Amino acid sequence: MKIKRPLIQRIQHGIRVTRLNMTPGVQVDPFIYMAGSAKIQINTDDCVLGGSVRISKGVIISDGVIIAPYGGSIEIGASAYIGPYSVLYGHGGLTIGRNTAIGAHTIIIPANHGFKQPDRPLHVQPLTKEGITIGEDVWIGAGCKILDGVRIGNSAVIGAGSVVTKDIDAYSIAFGVPARVAGSRSIASTWVNATSVPVATSDAS
Repeated sequence: MKIKRPLIQRIQHGIRVTRLNMTPGVQVDPFIYMAGSAKIQINTDDCVLGGSVRISKGVIISDGVIIAPYGGSIEIGASAYIGPYSVLYGHGGLTIGRNTAIGAHTIIIPANHGFKQPDRPLHVQPLTKEGITIGEDVWIGAGCKILDGVRIGNSAVIGAGSVVTKDIDAYSIAFGVPARVAGSRSIASTWVNATSVPVATSDAS
């Protein structure tokens, strides 16, 4: 059962949301929860980078989360959950669909460092910024890393600790480093483990 926060906490939270919405580029629905230690950083690492952040109704942003668009955009759909100490960047654009749950300590980075010029320091080489799209009703386990250019389809499940470097189709179950599809949540599917032995079926037989 959800416990209603004390009145003073609700007032303080409302004031914080109002202040966030006064920040250029930030649009936060008043009916969200954002932990006191969570941060939206439009200006990052002593640089004025700009960008936009849009957070929809019912979103829960847990302790220690960092949301930093780095000049790009971050959109979080209604009723999504962002777990403790996760880091969301927005360089090339990040979209998270509604009802998606992201486990603690997950890092999502829609950018990558260039490294094709060995005679130049890495930090001065241009970034690639393809963007990341995470669909609706996706479950991303704790400690995952989602890298630039990835598209994760609706209702997919990503196992804890995975590094996602390629697209994951809707309803897929994927895990590992790098993440690989191991099964599907669709009714007709059969789960198969790494040795290709069926470990569960849709009718629980």
